[in-house]
Amino acid sequence: QVQLVESGGGLVQAGGSLRLSCAASGRTFSTYAMGWFRQAPGKERECVATITWSGGITYYADSVKGRFSISRDNAENTVYLQMNSLKPEDTALYYCAYRPSLGLKYDYWGQGTQVTVSS
Repeated sequence: QVQLVESGGGLVQAGGSLRLSCAASGRTFSTYAMGWFRQAPGKERECVATITWSGGITYYADSVKGRFSISRDNAENTVYLQMNSLKPEDTALYYCAYRPSLGLKYDYWGQGTQVTVSS
């Protein structure tokens, strides 16, 4: 079993910054990628950013490209999401997710951390 614990969410004004962290524990001997997803009220869950564990290859949604940065600490099985120039439309519940291998999807999820951006 893999456990994911997010932290770093909160209330911030537009233009501000937040840094989210997610620590994976348990049976994490095999990690292909980790990512951040978000879901706003009444909206579908969307992928924000992902990063492969060995190569550090990143993906960003167009809506956050240039503002958000994903990184990881392989030794600590921790993934981060640095969010700059935050906009009200970034307001959502942010989830950390874990992908065990290329052949599997993101099967493990954290409890979510709330990010609220005021105008």
